[in-house]
Amino acid sequence: MKVAFASTDKVHIDEHFGKAEEFYIWNIGPEEAAFSRIAQLKVEEGYIDDKIEARTAVLADCALVYVGEIGGPAAARLVQKKIHPIKSKEQEPITVVVKKLQEVLKGNPPPWLRKAILKGERPS
Repeated sequence: MKVAFASTDKVHIDEHFGKAEEFYIWNIGPEEAAFSRIAQLKVEEGYIDDKIEARTAVLADCALVYVGEIGGPAAARLVQKKIHPIKSKEQEPITVVVKKLQEVLKGNPPPWLRKAILKGERPS
């Protein structure tokens, strides 16, 4: 599954969803995980709806997005697009979260995560 991380330093999950200009995309499975690409965007200030839409567009193929903070309307828009937002409580390093996700995937993932994993396998 593809997972996006909002980061200001390329190491920690510490960026607000609405301020992020880059998302670091990883392909994560139970046995393997690899950095895939950087999704970059620039949005004009003052256009909140456009900012959210621009971010959801670059994250369209992701099942999860980890952020430092996210507002309610943005979170709702992500969920509508079948992208599950997750707030990082302690600005965790991306690599630590990747390993934690892999451990969960090796076991019995919770229903919401199983649904997210299947995102790429279902026709839209």
